[in-house]
Amino acid sequence: MTTRAVDPLATDLIRHAFRPKRQRPLRGIGAEVEIIPVHAETGAVCRLESETGLSSLAFLREYGAARDWVETRQSSGVWMFRLPDGGTLTPEPGGQLEYSSPRCRSTTELVPRMANAMQPLVRAASDAGITMLSTGIDPLNELAQVPLQLLAARYQKMTAYFEARGGAGVRMMRQTAALQVNLDFLDEPMLQWTVLNASAPYVTAIFANSPIYRGLPTGCQSYRAETWRNTDQSRTGLMAQSADPVGEYLQFALNAPAMLLPLDGGAYRPFSWWWAEGGASLDDWHAHLTTLFPEVRPRGYLECRSVDALPPEWYAVPICLLAGMVYDHVSLHAAADLIGTPDPELLLRAGIDGLADPDIADAASDLFAIALEGCGRFGPEFVAGRDVEVARAFYERYTRQGRAPADEALDQLIVPLPAS
Repeated sequence: MTTRAVDPLATDLIRHAFRPKRQRPLRGIGAEVEIIPVHAETGAVCRLESETGLSSLAFLREYGAARDWVETRQSSGVWMFRLPDGGTLTPEPGGQLEYSSPRCRSTTELVPRMANAMQPLVRAASDAGITMLSTGIDPLNELAQVPLQLLAARYQKMTAYFEARGGAGVRMMRQTAALQVNLDFLDEPMLQWTVLNASAPYVTAIFANSPIYRGLPTGCQSYRAETWRNTDQSRTGLMAQSADPVGEYLQFALNAPAMLLPLDGGAYRPFSWWWAEGGASLDDWHAHLTTLFPEVRPRGYLECRSVDALPPEWYAVPICLLAGMVYDHVSLHAAADLIGTPDPELLLRAGIDGLADPDIADAASDLFAIALEGCGRFGPEFVAGRDVEVARAFYERYTRQGRAPADEALDQLIVPLPAS
């Protein structure tokens, strides 16, 4: 059998992952924020759908009907809501909910959209008996108490794959929550790519907000990040360790086992095997790319995935930090000089020790200061003064003191275990 060349996959990767989706406007920005609904009285995870008792979908239908939300279906058949602001609200496998903003022209536009979508939702849910947790991992329940709630084929295949590799991947699917920031490729795309990957350990430490699991301290500042480190090294971690980013990512994708394709003799084969044998199509390739979860994922834009979920009052902070760091030319080069090349070992330390590691703390504080300076050069048409002040307040309260939200959560540890 003649093996197929991977050239079409490389061409496709350039087109869909590394080539900017739009040339104008530059400096577009978006965000995705996840929350974890639990029952206010018991702390048990809230079911997405239920014929008896409180469910997230029933609440969302009633809430959304008064706000012109439109319920529709994703290609997988799973329900979703389209919001009047152009964003969407979708369910995640363990019952988490994700708000995805539209692409905005500035942080000045983005942050109010996020707040207007999420703050009233969180308040109304509380009135209805649902607490929306804004933490990187469910601090109350153990994995056995959180069933798979989305039964589309994709999630069942992912579950089977991760179960074969231990519990971390399943915990990631069902119990973690993040705040992702999406940035455009600009004039120096490869430097952006390198800096964002190199900054991931510091971003992880700055926004660590998941030190508690099953009501107990985990020993990790970000148990979400630690869960990712143990999920599957073939499809997670840091990129930008090669002078050829497209070639590096192509090899990364080809080497990763194809969890959505059939098993071969009871084993998962890398995507390269399926392609060489003629058993995979470009559609399979596109689906496979969605099962790769590096800290920075190229999707025609740069999806930054290192931030634990945060309360709405802090939404502006990671957006200002990341945009201020890589959208301002001076800050981009200052950050590159400060943090150098991506360091996988540092990423592991960041999830465990966070800013308690003095080397991480010093560089994180300097990096944050560089980003704030970058924000100051944009002007209010791109970054509103109120958002810079929120970011500065977070910096003074946490980062400059060598602390993160995780430390505050541990100081206030009064989290009860839900009833069995």
